[in-house]
Parts: sequence; C-alpha cells; structure tokens
Amino acid sequence: MIVLEHALVSVVSFSSSLVQCPVQIIPRRAVVRYGDNVSADCKTSVLHEGMGWEASEGAVPMTKNQNLITWRVPELTEWDIKPFCYINYKIGDKDRCLIELPVTVYKTPDSVFISTVNHRGPMMEGQQDELQCDVHNVAPVQNLTVKWYKGQTLLHQTNFTDTIKTPVNKTVTLLIRPDRADDEAQYWCEAELDLGAEGPQPHPTNSSKPLSIAVYCYKKFSQKDSNITLECYSTGNPEPEMWWSFKNRNISTGRRHINIERATSTNAGVYTCSATNKFGRSDKTFIVEIKGLGCECENNI
Repeated sequence: MIVLEHALVSVVSFSSSLVQCPVQIIPRRAVVRYGDNVSADCKTSVLHEGMGWEASEGAVPMTKNQNLITWRVPELTEWDIKPFCYINYKIGDKDRCLIELPVTVYKTPDSVFISTVNHRGPMMEGQQDELQCDVHNVAPVQNLTVKWYKGQTLLHQTNFTDTIKTPVNKTVTLLIRPDRADDEAQYWCEAELDLGAEGPQPHPTNSSKPLSIAVYCYKKFSQKDSNITLECYSTGNPEPEMWWSFKNRNISTGRRHINIERATSTNAGVYTCSATNKFGRSDKTFIVEIKGLGCECENNI
C-alpha cells in the first residue's frame, strides 16, 4: 500500500537568501509498505540543462529534453531510502538545485501477544499484578503506539522516540491491581501505526487475543476458631438463583451469605458462590485459610 500527497514548488536556500528551485515533486511525501511499489514525479516549467533522480534504488539518469521524469521502484526493500530530484538550472551563484522526497517505509507487526509476568493462575483481589504486551517485527517504531484495554475501555498508551527505521521488537508492561469487578474481565493490547496525514486511514492496527483474568478473594483468619461470614451479591433479570458449594458439595441454597463458625483446618479451603438464571451462570470463588493475622475482603458477582 502506498499513500501519496501532492507537493508545492519547493523553496531552497542559496547564498543566505531564499529562492525557488523550479521543480515540483508529486507527492511531497511518500508512505509505502515494505515490499510495495512506489513512484513520484518531478516536473518543471523552465528551460534547463538537465534533470534527473538520484536514489539508491530507481535512479533516473539526467535528461535534457523532458520536463517531467518519474522515480519508480516496483518493490521497495530499502528502509532508509532518500531519493531526490535535481535540475541543472542557474539560480544565483549555483548551477544546480535539488529537492528530496521524504519516504516512510512501514511494516505492520508479525504478532501482538499479551501475557502475565511471573504469575500463573487466578489473581488475588487487591494485589498488584503485571501484564506484558510483546509486539514483534514492526517499523518504524517512532510511529508506533501500544494501547492497553480492559474490555472496550482504554487504560494506557505508550509511544516511542527511537529513530531506527528497520523493524524491531517492543515489549511494554502494565501494572494492575484487580478488584472484585475485574473477575472475568478481558485485557488486551493493540499496536497502532500512526503514519501521519499521508499514511493509510484508518491507521493500521494489530491486536492481541484477549486475556481473561480470574480474581479470587483471599480470606484470612486472625486465629483458629474464629467465626466468619462470606457474602456474595448478584444482579440479574430474572433474579438469579444462588447456592454455595465447598469441596464440590452443595452446602447452602438461596442465601447470599454463609457463616463459618469456629473455623478450623477442616473447613478451610475453596468456597464457591454460584448464581444462575435462564441466561447463564456466574461463579465467584473464595479462598479461606487458617493462618496468622490477616485481612478480610468481600466478593460479589
């Protein structure tokens, strides 16, 4: 893909004064995907002693009998190409002037991948976790923006100042502190190339697959034989039916809370609150442990 924009006659500086170089390059800037074709015209309306294109690919030898010459590359594979059109024409004390065509060569990522950092399994409510987004083989990185989303909500974005033209890999991270509302939330990241007004519209984007997280409430008792209440809230229409299970066995039905009296190691473990109606089912998990001083947290559906 190539997107071009028309140019005006360029102005150059000779002998500390501004004068016009009598050539017009169309487009004035080229944005081209790596491996695609690209072309640009250089034209003049004055008599001259020769004009041509100089470039590492697609150079056009000087010609004296034409007023329009085209620089053309059928498959551009050079990342930092700098073509320029020149004309042999008397301007002040100079016999030649030249105008460069800025070229941006871009490549969309091979892949965008999201993962957790040093963590596997469910996350604990209130604890900090880190997500990582890996963007592979993208160019130019200074035009790259990595965006973080939870569902359809934009959380954060990162830009880069590197001036390297060739493809690179980039890794960005995001710190989160999930709460009860984040259970089953989907996080994802997106790589966007903003190549300016001359670039493709809308901007090229590549997204990771969503990462669904499970959030557990980590319940701790201050001492053995404590009493504790686990609470679970649900909303829905029709109103969901609720029940509790412990060690894969139903222990209560129709109640939003259960009481654990004189907690010991025998009733420590994983408790699950379930809510269901004709549209589906949702589960929330509590982990009950018997250990030293700690904190309590609630959970809901």
